[in-house]
Amino acid sequence: MEQDKVTKLSSQKNVWDEDSDRRNTMEQDKKKVSLGQRWHEAQPTKMVVFWACIASIILTMIVGFSWGGWVTAGTAQEMAKDAVVQRLAPICVGQFYQDPGKAQKLIALNEVRNYQRDDYVKAQGWATMIGEENADSKVADACAKLLAEIVQ
Repeated sequence: MEQDKVTKLSSQKNVWDEDSDRRNTMEQDKKKVSLGQRWHEAQPTKMVVFWACIASIILTMIVGFSWGGWVTAGTAQEMAKDAVVQRLAPICVGQFYQDPGKAQKLIALNEVRNYQRDDYVKAQGWATMIGEENADSKVADACAKLLAEIVQ
């Protein structure tokens, strides 16, 4: 008899359909959650935050050194030395032009092999700057290249 009551109630209220309707609406509610709502409800752990920070630091360094123009201290010093050499080489050429025997010395410079030209410029004293005792080999090399361009 109780079985008949359950069957009668279930046929009248249609209990099974209500459960499936509830499930469908809950699934639809879950699907309708926006990205902003999910972001707001997210609770990242300390470990996730830590690794996210490390990844952002590494990414920043890669972008900075690749495209941002960042350089290391050693590279900056080399760039500064090269800039100084580029500024002092024309002064060396100017000292060559002040030499009274420049024509003969230019011919002698052309006769010297390429790898010995900087030594020749140092020996003549053109690469020795005011206030210095010795000539800089990089300045002498750059000066020799400029003087070789004058001849050609």
